[in-house]
Amino acid sequence: MYFINSFLFCGIVCLIAELILDNTKLTPGHITSIFVCIGAFLDVFGIYDFFIAKCGGGALLPITSFGHSLIHGALQAAEVNGFIGLLIGMFDLTATGITAAIIFTFVFTLIFKAKD
Repeated sequence: MYFINSFLFCGIVCLIAELILDNTKLTPGHITSIFVCIGAFLDVFGIYDFFIAKCGGGALLPITSFGHSLIHGALQAAEVNGFIGLLIGMFDLTATGITAAIIFTFVFTLIFKAKD
């Protein structure tokens, strides 16, 4: 059941994104930003942790997980360091992913040529 829940969670997130993309004039960048904000909002109230407990990796893969990681790290660091922890903790859990995205982007720009 764990794998089915994981599959369904990712599928529902993708379905919602496709419906928004097909039926509105929002761009993929807008939709990505919306899902990051939704993940952050759900983490503030502890709802996203429920999804992670029930769906596991399925809740950790979509873009909503990035918003969850940003807020989760900020709230944990705020408990230790106070207000300044909100600023420094936000990137604790996401620094690896951001760094990897920058490095892979740089490497791929050296290997491939963009089309006109």
